This record gives sequence, C-alpha cells and structure tokens, in this order.
Amino acid sequence: MTTQFEYSTLAHPQDIQQFGYILEQCFISALSGEKVYINLIGVENFRIIRGLEQLVGGLATLDMGQWWGSVCVPMTGIAAVGIAPEYRGSGAAIALMQHTLKELYARGVPISALYPAVQSLYRKVGYEQGGSWCIWEVATRNIQVREQPLALEPIVNINHQVFHELYQQQARLTQGYLDRHPAIWERLIQPDEKETVYAYFIGTKDQPQGYIIFTQERTEDGEILWVKDWVLHTVAAAQTFWSFLANHRSQIHRVRWKSSVIDSLTLLLPEQTAKIWRESRWLLRVIDVVKALEMRGYPLGIQAELHLEIQDNLLTENNGKFILSVANGRGEVTRGGKGELQLDIRELAPLYTSLFTPYHLQIAGKLYGIETAILAATQIFAGVSPWMADFF
Repeated sequence: MTTQFEYSTLAHPQDIQQFGYILEQCFISALSGEKVYINLIGVENFRIIRGLEQLVGGLATLDMGQWWGSVCVPMTGIAAVGIAPEYRGSGAAIALMQHTLKELYARGVPISALYPAVQSLYRKVGYEQGGSWCIWEVATRNIQVREQPLALEPIVNINHQVFHELYQQQARLTQGYLDRHPAIWERLIQPDEKETVYAYFIGTKDQPQGYIIFTQERTEDGEILWVKDWVLHTVAAAQTFWSFLANHRSQIHRVRWKSSVIDSLTLLLPEQTAKIWRESRWLLRVIDVVKALEMRGYPLGIQAELHLEIQDNLLTENNGKFILSVANGRGEVTRGGKGELQLDIRELAPLYTSLFTPYHLQIAGKLYGIETAILAATQIFAGVSPWMADFF
C-alpha cells in the first residue's frame, strides 16, 4: 500500500498548518502548543506524506548526536509522528518511516532514535529497544543528607549556553546521552505559563562542579519538586545536590528526577526509599552498519574480531557479512568474513547500545552465533545500562 503515498522533504506553510491540526488530534493538545513546537523544531526539519493529493501526516527530524563509548555518534531523532485519524491503518505511517529512513541513509546518518507510542510500527522498519528513560521519586523526609560541602549559586538569567560544557563532560561518560538539539535545550529552560524554572550552579560560578534545573508543582497529593536536568561531577557536588533537595522538606513532599534504571545517586541515601516512578524504553535503529560500528567507541584494552551477518529488509546496503575489528577503543569494519554471529538489523540495536548482552539476546532467540562469537561480542559491547535524560 506504500505506493499510494507521496513523501516530501519540503513542507509548505499550508502543509504545516494542516499538520498542526493532525498533531493536535494525535497528542490531545491545544493547537497553540503545537505551533510553538513546530516553530521551535523548525519547519525545514519536518517531513510530510500525502495521499491522493491530501496531507496524511508527517514527523519531525532532530539532527544531533548520541554518546557511545565516550564518542559522540551522529544521530537523528524522530519525533511528533502523526497520522490523520481517517488514514490510520492505511500503511501511511510505515510508508512515512520507510521514506525517512532511506533519506537518512542517503544523508550518511549512522543511527536514529525515537520514543514509540507503540513498538510494533517501528519494529517493522528496523527499530528495537535501545535504552531506558526513567523518572525516580523520593520523599524529601527520606533523603536525610545534611552535609553540604559546596555553595549553590542561583542563575538569574537562564541561558542554556552556560550549561553546555558541564553537560558535555557528563554526557561523554554516559551511554546513550544526547548531544542535545537546540530545541531540547530550549524546552528544558523555557517555562510554560504554569511554571517557573529555577537553576543553580553547584559550587562557584567560575568553577562549578555541577548544576541543577528544576520546577515546583502543587498537586492534590502534595507539593513536588521536578528536577528537569542535573549534572554532578564530584562526590561533593552529589552530596550538595541531595542536601539542597532535603532542605526543601518543609515545603516539598516529593522530589522527582531523571536517571538510569540503575541510579548511582541513590547510593548516597540512607535507605532504599527512592523508587522508579515511571519507566519506558526508547528505540534505536542502525541506519548504516559500517558507519555506526566504526564511529562509536569501545572498551579500552580490548582487542577482538567479530564476524557478523546482518539482514536488513529495508536498507539492503546493510545486508551481508561484516568483520568488526576492535583495538585501542576504536573499531574498523570490512565486508566479508565467516558470519559467525547472525542477526537482523533490528536486533543489532540492543547489542550496539549494550542494553542486553549477547547471551540474553541469544536466549530470547534474537541472534544466533557460535560460542567464540558470543564471547567476542560480549567483550566488544560491554557497557553500563544505557539511558537518556531527554524525552523528544
């Protein structure tokens, strides 16, 4: 059914207005909010699909980067995928995604990530679970960290540029973190009409050891402090972070923050009182096998060779056998080899991100390989649980 649709990388003003109405229906929001979002992303970053000369839907592309093995790999995020209600189930969404992925391959983009409303659609075009997005929660009375070794300096005129260097230092050490698109930064620091955004450097302004950006919300169940973003480079910064939040206990009932499924920040709390409040998985798609494998980083001290055989039904250039040779933290890919580890392009995603070990993927029937290939893949793709702090 995909042949009945026409894909366009050039959206006209009337297309954007109509697509805004579609997004309003898809995400149950006011049209004014969709207009702000479209302007923030930029009209040039939207892709449109038509059927019988009528606009059917579209999506947004966000060109940024993602950190893997302390190396930032170019990545395009997919957001705001919306199809008009009367065209849902027609194959329009799959056609839209297929055309977009082919465009990204032609542009030389190695990987893509997105947050799925449903996994089934995106799995059909090669995406699979790549990492986690978690919101943790703890009652302020249970934090009980009193020591505050560093000062906190309020940031009055909040501009995301002041956070970039601190953020990038943490991002390069965190599997899955984004080299953020400007629109993501703007949404972090720009309040809506119902909130106020507060920001503090942890330590002095000249030599900060971290920062915290947060809002406060009054609900029927009590007051909540939402940590929108945080960076902590030292133990002193982490202790100060918790002490600062604990000092809100007379006004705030609970604190929520974004972190990994395995959150090392909770080690500073006296008891296991912090819980995951909300958790979901984002998906990743390897668009160009050779570029994706060569551009990411690998564990230092590992020297290994992995013979892969990949099947990609959409981007057929990815089909075939590849040899991944890893040494000194970098990888080199050549075509050919023995094909000792066999998997679909979809299953390459959680291996690439280290979300699941090769052993667990094998047990789940997601890849097939001889013992030596499984061992080599385990060494090459060893890593901590990947996560993103940003929802897009």
